[in-house]
Amino acid sequence: MERLSLKEVVAVRIEYDPERDLVYTYFASPGVKSAETVTVAPGVHADFARDGKLLGIEVIDASEVLGSEIEFKLPQINGFQSRKGEDSHA
Repeated sequence: MERLSLKEVVAVRIEYDPERDLVYTYFASPGVKSAETVTVAPGVHADFARDGKLLGIEVIDASEVLGSEIEFKLPQINGFQSRKGEDSHA
């Protein structure tokens, strides 16, 4: 498995434009230009850099494609300590 240096780690940013009903998820620093855009599903486009790294994903007509509500479950992390020092899955 390839390891990333701290210089390569970028926070994911998600923006929603209600006027255009568009969601864009950024996986790169702002200002990085896309070299290629690939349609991965109707209304869903992925932007890639020249080196093939994923820069972002755009969802057009987001409320139709994603639905009115987005839900997901996070996996339980064993041994996780809450801020109060209590075991969160006790």
